[in-house]
Amino acid sequence: MFALYDTLTREIKTLEMREPGKLGVYLCGPTVYGPPHLGHGRATLVYDILRRYLEWRGIAVRLVSNITDIDDKIIDRANREGRPWQDITHKCESVWFDAMERLGVQRPSDVPHATEYVEQMVRMIGNLVDRGSAYATNDGVYLSVETVPDYGALAHQSIDEMLAGGGDRGVLGAQEKRHPADFALWKFSKPGEPSWPSPWGEGRPGWHSECVVMSLELLGEGFDLHCGGADLRFPHHENERAQAVALGKRFARHWMHNGFVVDAEGEKMSKSLGNVTNLLDLLDRYDARAYRMLLLQTHYRSPVKVGQDNIDASVNALAGLDSFAARSAGLVGRPDEATLARFKELMDDDLDTPNAMAHVFDTTRRANTALDSGDAAGAGLVAAVHEMCGALGLVLGSAVEVDDDAQAKAAALDAARLVKDFATADALRIELQNAGWVVETTKSGTTLRR
Repeated sequence: MFALYDTLTREIKTLEMREPGKLGVYLCGPTVYGPPHLGHGRATLVYDILRRYLEWRGIAVRLVSNITDIDDKIIDRANREGRPWQDITHKCESVWFDAMERLGVQRPSDVPHATEYVEQMVRMIGNLVDRGSAYATNDGVYLSVETVPDYGALAHQSIDEMLAGGGDRGVLGAQEKRHPADFALWKFSKPGEPSWPSPWGEGRPGWHSECVVMSLELLGEGFDLHCGGADLRFPHHENERAQAVALGKRFARHWMHNGFVVDAEGEKMSKSLGNVTNLLDLLDRYDARAYRMLLLQTHYRSPVKVGQDNIDASVNALAGLDSFAARSAGLVGRPDEATLARFKELMDDDLDTPNAMAHVFDTTRRANTALDSGDAAGAGLVAAVHEMCGALGLVLGSAVEVDDDAQAKAAALDAARLVKDFATADALRIELQNAGWVVETTKSGTTLRR
């Protein structure tokens, strides 16, 4: 049985499915106002690995991941740059999915946009008002957290321990809140801002209302799994859950959160802190599979630093697997059952990818030894390596194509070495390295990889 750590209960428990063999997953997607950073890349890769593994196990996964295309940050950027807010969202969403494709992340089954569900959000907020769980102020409509008996359960804090304000803006009307942790469901718009009609006045939905509506609309009550980064646990996910509880609805059965990407000082990377490393820069410089490899060797709940040393180590690990795939190409066999059984055992224990990858590397070494000795067991081990890597979304032998100019320089380097013109060979090597290539020269010639 597949088991995951549940953030709500703080225990590793079996991931129960509402309908056997089918898993409904909601993943909080991006707010499209800027380029994705490494933290975004980690979240999408973690849940892509989860999805691919479960699908490999024969489970039909429906992954819903939203696009927040209306938000204060979007409006602020549009105003600063004098551009229509839709221009910001359309271009940033395009950049997002281009980056995800380069990372090898499968597109979600459903990609709902917040602006497509405003009418449903207005209805939900109206229900909360009618139930006495929400109220209007001069600034908008707020949820009364005191009407939610277990508010703070996901954050493992009582109301009195909550951060005042619940993460909402401190503007006109905030002083009218009945409790400091009450949070905005509907925000009245300022002149010139995008707005939609509602019984309380022109405005737009609060961030916390978007995901609760879209998840329940698409996956239904009691859906199986809600995912996201650890930074979303409070206030965002707690406030989603609170709205569902206040409506008398069963929300997610299981909660999963991935750890932070941190900087050199151990600080979480975020746009607000200004310590963001652009994901696009990493993809431009390295084989895109390197980030997946790095994260596979880190448990999803642990923080991870991304630096030159561990990226280079990931590139080298990929090179070894690619060489193994090239060496064993054409060798056909049934995957070794005992090897796959151990892989499943590790992955079923809270998605233990670090030990699963160690198992992959160990199997690769065993397969190489078998191939060297002509052992017939080698074919089964080779097939098992490919099966396991496929289950993790790690495609072997897919290094970046080398362009004609770089190929020509590599050939010239080999020609220079042949006539012992090592000065020219060294100069060409430096040129290639400066262009972002790893240059590997052996007796059989020079090969290049990102």
